[in-house]
Amino acid sequence: MTRSSHKYLLILACLLGTAAQAEVFILPSGEQVVGAAGQVSAAYEDTLTDIGRRHGLGYEEMRLANPGVDPWLPGEGATVTLPTRFVLPDTLRRGVVINLVEYRMYYYHSVDGVSRVSTFPISIGRMDWNTPLGRASITAKTRNPAWYPPASIREEYAAEGRSLPNVVPAGPDNPLGEYALRLSVPGYLIHGTNRPAGVGMRVTHGCIRMFPEDIEWLFPQVGVKTSVRLVNQPVKLGWSGQSLLLEVHPPLGEDDAGREKGMTFITERYVELTSERPAEVDWDLVEAVYREQRGVPVEVGRATGIAPAVAAQVTD
Repeated sequence: MTRSSHKYLLILACLLGTAAQAEVFILPSGEQVVGAAGQVSAAYEDTLTDIGRRHGLGYEEMRLANPGVDPWLPGEGATVTLPTRFVLPDTLRRGVVINLVEYRMYYYHSVDGVSRVSTFPISIGRMDWNTPLGRASITAKTRNPAWYPPASIREEYAAEGRSLPNVVPAGPDNPLGEYALRLSVPGYLIHGTNRPAGVGMRVTHGCIRMFPEDIEWLFPQVGVKTSVRLVNQPVKLGWSGQSLLLEVHPPLGEDDAGREKGMTFITERYVELTSERPAEVDWDLVEAVYREQRGVPVEVGRATGIAPAVAAQVTD
């Protein structure tokens, strides 16, 4: 092997190693948490975006999990937290679930009869181009899609002194990337991107944007008519073994209601989760986690005693 060919293989290996493969978790019965958090040391040339992409994480969640770390220059040897543990959204576990405030997608599926979930970072619509909430479904799948920008987007470009054709063909200049899933909500897609650095931010015109490697994995997995639920759940509470974990994300800028009822929701969810499984909770810690809103699950309580239903059976 020549020195030049050896160098080429090293470069190719580095390029192939820049992105994480889709991680598939077995759904835990009676529990609401998957994954495990981790830490890595930053290299000299790393940004939080670089590190995040290698571990299936987007910009905003990396920034929140690493307060005090410069997102664009963490520094060689800096310890970087990987927020790769997730409290699942409180929804029906079927098809695609997108929690906008979390900048994250969950895909529920079955492999060999075993229920599983895969999760991916996403970008969502800017404040002036909100991604809609509600139920939808996938109506079409397209490889190498052309982009037909609506008049409103072409007008926005024109106002900024930029030109935008009526049709952008497939290729490196197409912002949809190589795969697109059309939703039943008119005008909205789940698609790839030619600008992966923006994944995990509010940067789109309402569509859901994914890393190229993530949409490439998801595209053959889902079919037309797959259900899609778009939710807004900044506060998530769930069981992992004997631990009760709380995960809190900053509400979206326009979500005034989410800011006002956060602690009320936590209390209601706590009552629901502990109705048959008592827990001792540190409410001071709950309030601290709610104030910090770092998007990282924190153990705020532990199971204690015997569930009422079990106790009744023991005494009968």
